[in-house]
Amino acid sequence: MSGTEHSLTSTEYIKHHLTNMTYGQLPDGSWGFAENAEQAAAMGFWAINVDTMGWSLFLGVLFFIIFRSAAKKASSTTIPTGLLNVAETAIEFVEDNVKNMFPYKNRMIAPLALTILVWVFFMNFMDLFAVDLIPGIAQQIGGAMGYDPHSVFFKIVPSTDPNITMGMALFVFVLVVFFSFTQKGLVGFAKELCLHPFSSNIFIVQAALIPINFVLEIVNLIAKPISLGLRLFGNMYAGEVIFILVAIMFGAGYAFAFLAGGIQIIWALFHILIISLQAFIFMVLTIVYLSMAFQNADEH
Repeated sequence: MSGTEHSLTSTEYIKHHLTNMTYGQLPDGSWGFAENAEQAAAMGFWAINVDTMGWSLFLGVLFFIIFRSAAKKASSTTIPTGLLNVAETAIEFVEDNVKNMFPYKNRMIAPLALTILVWVFFMNFMDLFAVDLIPGIAQQIGGAMGYDPHSVFFKIVPSTDPNITMGMALFVFVLVVFFSFTQKGLVGFAKELCLHPFSSNIFIVQAALIPINFVLEIVNLIAKPISLGLRLFGNMYAGEVIFILVAIMFGAGYAFAFLAGGIQIIWALFHILIISLQAFIFMVLTIVYLSMAFQNADEH
């Protein structure tokens, strides 16, 4: 805690907005919130980004409440309007994509795809809130509790935290491996890893190709969750940085503030496309990866 306050430089302002509210073990052995990015990094594996977890769980519950409410209103005689219409449109959109990209029977894929699409969209949508609005409220609350407002960090866009995006990608990866085993068996999955992409009818040549195939397929398998998580994180993080840079322009005089206002509106409108596209891409790649996990060797 500290009573000192000072004006942030542009660099400090950017760093402040890109730092999570992190809870973990402090250098003196006690547990508490990090007061700077260095302390947060030193906390290690068991630290938790409270703001990321809080917002992602809140938005997940919000998704559940909205679609449960829509499901309760839906009936064969009800004409969909408002929220029900939006929910049904989203469900039909997901169903069409699943039917086109997943030619197998599994009752989990469509609900999973819907959850990913809406939940990721909700997390991305938080980037459209004014940069200083909610973090500023958090600082006021922290200041009232005796903390230096500049040591109160509060990010509101969960998808700009690689812990969230990579965690979701890791879950998809686990499902891919699980279905690969259950659908193809241990032997079938091993053949997929060892007999592709290069094959030969000559036994000695095929045996020599197994190590090469295995390395290539393992790299390909591991690259899927990494690219899936980093793509979402990278796009959303870049978008957040641009909003922060535009916000800095507001403090550089009236001329720059007027220019910043125009840029902010244009970028926000363009960003609506980005947040929707990134949610859609994450969903589509998840469906594609799971469809590939169901494929047998003859379908390659």
